[in-house]
Amino acid sequence: MPATLKPKEATSTDILAPLRFFYGLASESPRVTFIGPEDMPSTERSLLVHESDMTPHLAKHHGCEIILDVHAKSRLGNYLVRASVLKRKTDETPIEFGAIGIHLDGFSEQARLDILECKKPLGGLLMEHAVPHSSHPSGYFRIEIDHRLANLLGASEGQTLYGRCNELRHSNGSPLAEVVEVLPQAN
Repeated sequence: MPATLKPKEATSTDILAPLRFFYGLASESPRVTFIGPEDMPSTERSLLVHESDMTPHLAKHHGCEIILDVHAKSRLGNYLVRASVLKRKTDETPIEFGAIGIHLDGFSEQARLDILECKKPLGGLLMEHAVPHSSHPSGYFRIEIDHRLANLLGASEGQTLYGRCNELRHSNGSPLAEVVEVLPQAN
């Protein structure tokens, strides 16, 4: 039986909140089951189980630059929520669906403007602007995807994919972003 993680032990925040944004508060979210990293296929485990930003990790794995394709976004004060697909620049193959909530406080004015422009992945901007931060995965899961995620990832409706919830923090420990990341099936 897979280990079931209770998101943040069901305390403070909902670690799937960025994904719920993509689906809308009133709609039904896809079926997510929290699991231990050992319950993932090896390729997905190697891409998800680490304490690094996904963008550089995926760029290294795919051997190319990563581009951002934003599908939904909303700004609530100093909080930007967006749902996007990361793609290989070489052939625009989808390599990750990401739903992210970004706290705009704590960034330089130029970094904030670049984030709000939504043209580059956050991980690339953090490197470009030399923003000190740390990554804190808070849960791993499998997800039975619906037609929306299937279309974005070039997958099949009902297919089981794998992902993680991650919290990025500034060097002072303040929240930088909450991220839900889902990978298409490895080839």
